[in-house]
Amino acid sequence: MSLQKLISTMSRLFFLGAFVLLGLALIERVANATGYTILQPYRAGRLLEVAVVLLVFVIAMQLREMKEELKSRKP
Repeated sequence: MSLQKLISTMSRLFFLGAFVLLGLALIERVANATGYTILQPYRAGRLLEVAVVLLVFVIAMQLREMKEELKSRKP
């Protein structure tokens, strides 16, 4: 597997993981508002922090891919 494919795959997985964590955080927040909890060790704020970290990595990988694409197009 080439580095380009690996980076693309990881970018997609991180992006999907960030949205799953966002959904879990929203569900946990609603559950907390009604007096229940779904995830004992993690609070909704912590899940949002992890989602943001994953999205920062996705942005960095996308910028790297764009930089490599622009380098390959130069004559």
